[in-house]
Amino acid sequence: MSKLVIGKKAPNFDYKTNDGKSISISNLKGQKILLYFYPRDNTPGCTKQACSLRDSMELLKDKNIKIIGVSKDSEKSHKNFISKYNLNFDLIPDIERKIIKSYDVQNEKGSAFRKSFLIDENGILIKIWDKVKAATHGQEVLDFLDE
Repeated sequence: MSKLVIGKKAPNFDYKTNDGKSISISNLKGQKILLYFYPRDNTPGCTKQACSLRDSMELLKDKNIKIIGVSKDSEKSHKNFISKYNLNFDLIPDIERKIIKSYDVQNEKGSAFRKSFLIDENGILIKIWDKVKAATHGQEVLDFLDE
């Protein structure tokens, strides 16, 4: 697998949304995607990150951004996490870690590192956050877009 770098095409994948619709990254061309990986639902850091993105959603939508979160948690776990924190974006249950591996974010415990990728309207990586500030990630993304 080639290393993911800014300016290169983001790996494509298919997934089912929280409401059962089948989508692929290539089907989302025409809008930017914030693809964020996180270790586990309902943990303090992951909850802060999800809530930061939730709270920034309207401003991100204004900038044509779709947020997609990925972890190895189950669909049931994601549904509970979404409901508990009123999350307003899709979470993908990557139980087999196919997406996690294709984006090279699997950690030594088998879950995902906290890492985010901003993909442009043509499927090209335009920003990679290796060090995510969980509590302010929504603002980090907005600040980058405003640069």
